[in-house]
Amino acid sequence: MIRSDHDVLIIGGGVAGLSLALELADHRAVTLLRPAQDDFGASRWAQGGIAAVLAPQDNIEAHVQDTLIAGDGLCDENAVRFTVEHGPDAIDWLVALGVPFTPDTSPDAPYPYHLTREGGHGARRIIHAADATGRALIETLLDRVRRHPTIRLVESWQAIELLKDAQDNCSGALCIDGQDQHHLAVAQDTVLATGGASGLYQHTTSPAPACGEGMAMAAALGATLMNLEFQQFHPTCLFDPGGRPFLISEAVRGEGGLLRDIHGRRFMPDYDERAELAPRDIVARAIHAEMLRNDASHVLLDVTHLAPASIQGHFPTIHAHCLTRGLDITQTPIPVVPAAHYSCGGIATDLQGASDVGHLYAIGEVACTGLHGANRMASNSLLECLVFARSAAKALRTGQTKTGGEPIIPSVAGQRAASDAGIDQAFAALREIMSQSAGIVRSDTGLAAGRESLENLYKRHEVLREEHAGHLALSRLHHAFRLAGMLLDVASARRESRGLHYNLDCPSHDAAGAVASQITLSF
Repeated sequence: MIRSDHDVLIIGGGVAGLSLALELADHRAVTLLRPAQDDFGASRWAQGGIAAVLAPQDNIEAHVQDTLIAGDGLCDENAVRFTVEHGPDAIDWLVALGVPFTPDTSPDAPYPYHLTREGGHGARRIIHAADATGRALIETLLDRVRRHPTIRLVESWQAIELLKDAQDNCSGALCIDGQDQHHLAVAQDTVLATGGASGLYQHTTSPAPACGEGMAMAAALGATLMNLEFQQFHPTCLFDPGGRPFLISEAVRGEGGLLRDIHGRRFMPDYDERAELAPRDIVARAIHAEMLRNDASHVLLDVTHLAPASIQGHFPTIHAHCLTRGLDITQTPIPVVPAAHYSCGGIATDLQGASDVGHLYAIGEVACTGLHGANRMASNSLLECLVFARSAAKALRTGQTKTGGEPIIPSVAGQRAASDAGIDQAFAALREIMSQSAGIVRSDTGLAAGRESLENLYKRHEVLREEHAGHLALSRLHHAFRLAGMLLDVASARRESRGLHYNLDCPSHDAAGAVASQITLSF
């Protein structure tokens, strides 16, 4: 095992991790772990944009209230206001870095860049780079990180366990590289920016989604997790059984796209007066209901009534990708299906990204800041990444003296000689269990059956992990088991339906349920 010492260790290279590194590197030495699969994570595939109050006719209070309504009673209003108030400065920072946002060239444009509208928002406040905002952010931020002289970018290590000292403070991470060599990365401060947990489900909106590894590693160290039961399913993922996951941005509906059943009937007005622009939980459940009613594998998102030039101008990435799949969206409705997209819960943090474990921070989707509550409003996620990365950087600039001692050295064993086929099968079984028991619509029976199946699956594989401690794939599977178990536990305990958690056996709101769920390890 090779030891190295670091000042600030950032684990994860999406928008949150890259932003933090850039904001902090002029003040403290930064090591950023960004393994190859981070290029296929949630940040790069974010299409819609970033929500912020930018237009003169918009205002902070309107954005705050829209967010509180979408969060269905579980938002922390202080966190919402903090995020929204710091949004315009975050956008100015990105513009100064050179992010190529789409300009608004109309003669009466109220703002230099085009602003679109998405579900839950009462105004046009989504700034975007065509329909590939995440890619534009990643490319701009990563270029800056690579050129920064004091950022050490490590692309060959993956963290598999957090380290702690005798006082239970975080002391860095145990990592493994591409040659199966273990690295003890000892750090003064550690920041998790590892993404969410949509990879616990069969169908997702990104090719390589996280399975909640960061959340599980933090929980193992004693950090509090919150609101895991609120897993968002994006209403419109391209239904393409033969292709990779591909998101159809909410902005498509914001620009006039209509949802129809497989027979061509528009159905969203039957479910909500906001129709296609209702919050995502409502739209996803409506699509789920229509699929069941028609015994269909998908519904249709129709933009054929819009001008082809407008479609190609606003959504060039979506238009081009669908053409590669034999679908011209200017002529034919898009087949779509809900898919696991965003985790509204995670590691509980304050407004500076600090967890309740000393020297451990969390930013981005891995964190639960209180912004989203029971349902994330469209395009508030990239906003949260930026605002909390910059806030955490400000807090970390002080470089507090470490109070603990040397890290406790974890045990590791030799790498397993057998193939990973069995691990892949276990992941597939876990995802099937979670999709069936804790999906868009849940029930007491389904949650209980899922918990029993998960425990049986866990028992069959945990002995193998213990025999091969430090094995990358087995460690990831172990983290996924633990987080899935916690999610099922808190979903079963919430005796109401709220936001993204809908239980057929308790479909109504419970006034006593308007509190965040705190979570501990279940196995």
